[in-house]
Parts: sequence; C-alpha cells; structure tokens
Amino acid sequence: MTIPEFQERYRARLAFVILASAFALLFSVVVALLAMDQHRVLEASQRLQQDTIPQIIRFQRLARNLEHLRQEGERIFSATTPEGRQQSLFLIMLVASHPSILEHPQSASAARDAERFLVETGNQAARDASQIYQRYGEWQNLSKRLSLLVDDLSVQGASLATDDLNDMVEVMQLARTKLIGALLLVGCFLLLLIWLLNRHLIRPLQRIDQALSSLSVEQPAPQFPDARMAEIHAVEEAIQRLHASLTSNDAARRELELLANRDGLTGLINRRHFMHVADAELLHAQRLGRPVTVALGDLDYFKRLNDTYGHAAGDTVLRAFALLLDESLRQSDLVCRYGGEEFAFLFPDSSVKQAKALLERFRQRFAEHDIRLADGLLIRVTLSIGLADASHGTIDNALHDADFALYEAKRLGRNRVIVATETA
Repeated sequence: MTIPEFQERYRARLAFVILASAFALLFSVVVALLAMDQHRVLEASQRLQQDTIPQIIRFQRLARNLEHLRQEGERIFSATTPEGRQQSLFLIMLVASHPSILEHPQSASAARDAERFLVETGNQAARDASQIYQRYGEWQNLSKRLSLLVDDLSVQGASLATDDLNDMVEVMQLARTKLIGALLLVGCFLLLLIWLLNRHLIRPLQRIDQALSSLSVEQPAPQFPDARMAEIHAVEEAIQRLHASLTSNDAARRELELLANRDGLTGLINRRHFMHVADAELLHAQRLGRPVTVALGDLDYFKRLNDTYGHAAGDTVLRAFALLLDESLRQSDLVCRYGGEEFAFLFPDSSVKQAKALLERFRQRFAEHDIRLADGLLIRVTLSIGLADASHGTIDNALHDADFALYEAKRLGRNRVIVATETA
C-alpha cells in the first residue's frame, strides 16, 4: 500500500468523523432548543390546568349564580301568588350568600343591593301587591347591573384562557421553525452521506459483488477493475433464478395438490375434497336462494363382480364408469369416488326434478354400456342412485337423506333412481 493511498483513505475516514461530529453537535443544539420550547409549553399547559382553568370555572360559577339571582328577581315581579314570591326570595337569599359571590367584592356588593331591594319589594308586595309594579323600574337598573357584571366575568374568564393559549401558540410556532431547521439539517447531512457512501463504499462493493457472482474454481482469480456496473445484472440473474425456482416449486405444489385431491384409480376427486368443495357450494347456493341437489350412487352387485371376474375387472368397471361420467355430466356438476364402488354427486343450480332426469338418462346409458375386460369379455353393470334436495341444511344431512334413498333403491330391486322425498 502506497503512502498516497493510505492518506486518501485516512482523509475519507476523517471526513466521515468530522461530518458526523458536526452533525451530532448541531443536532444536539437543535434538540436542546426544542427541549427548552417543550419545557415552556409544558409550563404553560400546567399553568393553564392548575391556575387558569380553575379561575375560569370560578368566574363561570360566579356568573351563573349572579344570573340565577337576576332571574329569581324577575320571578318576584312575575309571580302571581305570595307563595311564589316567598320561594323566589328564599332562593335569592341563598344565592346571595354563596361563597363564590362573597369572595368577589363587586359581585358581593351587587348581590347585597339586589337582595336588599328584592326583600323590601317582597315585604311591600305582602302588604299591597299593587305596589310591586311601581318598583319594577328601579329593579331594571339593578338587573342591568347584574347582567353587565355577568358579561364582565365572562370576558375576564375568556381573557385568561386567551393569554395562556397565545403564549403556547407562540412557543409552538417557534418550535416548528426550529424543527424545520432540524429537518433541513438532517436532509443535507443525508445527501452528503449518500454521496460519500456512493463514492467510498458502494462502488467498491459493486466490484466485489461482480467478482463473487463469477467466482468459480474453473475461472482464474477475480480482477477488480476501476469501475464496472454489474450489480443490476447480478440482481437480475438472482431474481431470474429465484423465479425459476418458484415456478418449479409451484408446479410441484400443483401436482401434489392434484394427487392429494384425486382418486388414483378413477381420476375423480376424492371424498375429502368433495366434502370441502360441496360444503362451500351449498353455502353459496343457500345464500343466493338457488336450488342444489346431491346424490349417492352405488354399482349393483359389485362384490359379486369382483368375486367372479377378479379385482382387476372391478378396477376396469370403475374406470369405465368414471369415463362415462365425464362424457355425460355437465362441467358444473361435481362427482367423487365416495368409497369403494360408491360415488357422490352434487348438481348446482339444479332442482331435484332436473337432477333426477339427468341421472335417469345416465343410469340407462350406463346399463346399456358394454365394458370390455382385459380378456375381451363384455359385461354390463347397473347403477342404483339416491337423490336428495340440499337447498336447506348441511351437506352431511343431505348426503344422509340421499343414502337413505339409495338404500330404498337397493331394496326395491336396484338399477333405479329414488328421491329422498319419495321414500318418506
């Protein structure tokens, strides 16, 4: 390593140290200033909560009591019975002696004057009710005095809150200005840091990345050119490899899912997958109010067929049956190998009558269908089917009804389609 190289590296390191130190210093100053502003806001907030708001509440309570006193005074002049005036006088004396009024000199003076005047008025009204109206003009002056005092108290309470709020707003505006300055400082630092990182860190890492991407024992030792923009290409290759891996994994997942949901002999869906799909289909049809029908079919005398011709013949019959199903039913119909020689059907958007007609045609076609065994022998097999309406209830209940109808079809001689309602 040459001396100029060492000095250049050292200068770059020093630049980072100086820049970080300057930023830390300036940012600390800004944070300290913001902390001071926050402290001032907290002080103003505490003053507002501990002093101003209680004082405003006292002013409001005092104003409310004075207004109550004035209203009761009005009721003395509007009362039509001595009892009503006595009740108002009692409330006036009670309000006039309230601590919130007595603590405020102006309010206490006005309350005493109003109380004295109203008591005298009440006494005169007790002797001669007609004299009360002669004193109403003087009461209006006292009432106006009370109203003005109420307004003054409201203004004083509002002024207290306004002063504290103005102080808080001023501090917050100052803090916002300092915060904007701090954000500008951080932005400038980040720009400078990005430029330095790109010059002294990212470009060397790019060269290393290109060398590691082509690293192989069959290749010579990697060389580090001065500048080579190969990182994007390396990332793209990695993404392409990842995509190829994901595609391969997805294809494997789909194949496994297909194997897990299909019967290996007939190619039909298996019972587990049928129950899952049928349950969702029933909920969808019932929510929309559409008809849906289920059925259970069983190949007649299948055990006798296996005993007579062997299990390989039985497998041939099952495959021929599945193939004929695929040719005869609709795309929307769902069929599964329910177990052994038993098959389950689901017919969306089909009433029991429509499904029965469809299965009758298939039953007759299957009964007339020649199945060629491995030794060339042609045989025919019949089918018994039980149908049930699945427009209401669960798939398990509908299959139970279809199974009962299938039992009836067997009992009545096989090779027939029986609807669950016909067996009731």
